[in-house]
Amino acid sequence: MQIRNREVNIHRIINYSVMAFVVTFLFIHSLLDIIDQLTRATTHLETQPQIGCNGHPELCDRRYSNITHIATHDAPFVGVLPMENQNVDIPTQLDAGIRFLQAQTHRNVFGKMSLCHTSCLMKDAGLLKDYLKVIKSWLDNHPHEVVTLLLTNGDRRPISEYGDAFRQSNITQYAYSMPPGDPNKWTLDSWPTLGQLIASNTRLLVFLDRSADQVTIPYILNEFSYFWETPFESLDPRFPSCAIDRPTGLEGYP
Repeated sequence: MQIRNREVNIHRIINYSVMAFVVTFLFIHSLLDIIDQLTRATTHLETQPQIGCNGHPELCDRRYSNITHIATHDAPFVGVLPMENQNVDIPTQLDAGIRFLQAQTHRNVFGKMSLCHTSCLMKDAGLLKDYLKVIKSWLDNHPHEVVTLLLTNGDRRPISEYGDAFRQSNITQYAYSMPPGDPNKWTLDSWPTLGQLIASNTRLLVFLDRSADQVTIPYILNEFSYFWETPFESLDPRFPSCAIDRPTGLEGYP
């Protein structure tokens, strides 16, 4: 009887050992597979933007005005709180394929131009010049990418304050300046192609919703001289309406 019990116990130990080995093997195999997939995804994100223009050779001959740009709203406000719109920082957004960054600007309590959501007391994501330095660093390392930046001027600050931030960040070398002339006569066919923007290394297009003065600072473009917005509260995924929400009329946003 004791011999049989010992044999049963030995069989149980063997069975449990085999089961533990199989489970451990499957766990390690699954873990290695996950690591491999993450490595492939990371490599794809790092290498894909370097191909062609904005990741696609066919876009090189396409005009800037004939391309749909993937954008992030309130791009610098990262976190989980109600006033924070994004889950990842600016470099990660750009690495993932975002090519249009929108942000709100306000003067903070120290009188500096900052990225603030509605109010700097609610959310202050840092100085505008530091935000621009992050974008410049990314552009430095991605010479075949064109990025659009839309800033809102909620406090109606003078254009000189924006010019100061751009110069302090050293990003002006990448900023595209519109040729002289009436912006209201600028047509869809007037825009350069992505390939031309990349060749001239003017790969950052900047728009401001209020107080832009292209005579004083030609690389900060008046948003509503060049495009308009549909209503932002649409819940229909088909977006059936192309009604103009902003600007009022087509002469500029008041």
